[in-house]
Amino acid sequence: MRQTFERLRPLIPASRFWVLTAGHLRTAVIRELPEVPVSQVLAEPAQRNTAPCLGLAARILYEQDPSSLLGVFPADHYIARPADFRRLLRPAFQAAEQGKIAVIGIQPRWPETGFGYIEFPPGVQPGSYAMTVLRFREKPDLPTAREFVAAGRFYWNAGMFFWRASVFLEALRRHQPRMAQVIDALPPFGSRGFGAALKASYPRCENISVDYAVMEKSGNVVGVPAGEIGWSDLGGWNALFELARKDGQQNAGPGRILAHMSSGNYVESEKTVALLGVDNLVVVETGDALLIADRTRAQQVGELVKLLEKRGKSELL
Repeated sequence: MRQTFERLRPLIPASRFWVLTAGHLRTAVIRELPEVPVSQVLAEPAQRNTAPCLGLAARILYEQDPSSLLGVFPADHYIARPADFRRLLRPAFQAAEQGKIAVIGIQPRWPETGFGYIEFPPGVQPGSYAMTVLRFREKPDLPTAREFVAAGRFYWNAGMFFWRASVFLEALRRHQPRMAQVIDALPPFGSRGFGAALKASYPRCENISVDYAVMEKSGNVVGVPAGEIGWSDLGGWNALFELARKDGQQNAGPGRILAHMSSGNYVESEKTVALLGVDNLVVVETGDALLIADRTRAQQVGELVKLLEKRGKSELL
């Protein structure tokens, strides 16, 4: 989160940052970002995914300035080349200023099955410009992901968005009318009744991401096709492997590894882990469980969580 803040500081003053977070994290956020006004660190009264919280942000900022532009930056991203990243923001904000909804797409480095994809027109090349997004594609299976990478026009959806507050609120009213009704009915931000009204009504919003709720349904979406900026969302073991320092056999991780004829593995364990003749695995040991997974499928670990829930193994979650 601090790195996200610092990446944007050359362009945006601290007084214009707003942070949306969970209630139990608000105090930690305020401590980590003392430059941001405390009143601009907002806690959701219930977890409802990204569409409702971004609707709430748009509503608050529209009250303060009906012409306001918003940039949405998830705080769990790593970007190795922040200067190159900042160059992508100008065309994104310019498109938003013109009434478009803009998104940044990341040129894929491998056939990832854990990300959604943005489909650009044929011939797209990385650069600091915005162009039409043909459609959003759901997280693919591995063969489809390989087809996407080979085609050259499918980019990872980085989850960074840009829009006018008025444009997003109107899109929410069109595509998610019940959610928009909840948000529109809130009293003015900062008024005596705002907090109580938000706590009472916000849980009625559907738990849905902004991708499903708005982006996939809107016809005015453009994308900025980013090249190599060293982006990772740190969303899975494979992402950690990509960032970690590798040994001579391209194995990585904080665990103690004894590897022979093995490469591309990620290991996290307090024990020494011996690898013999295996490639591209994730091996993670905790106090009561051991995970062994194909590194290319590590994003599917959520399926194991669902399986544990189904079998009543809540102590392992």
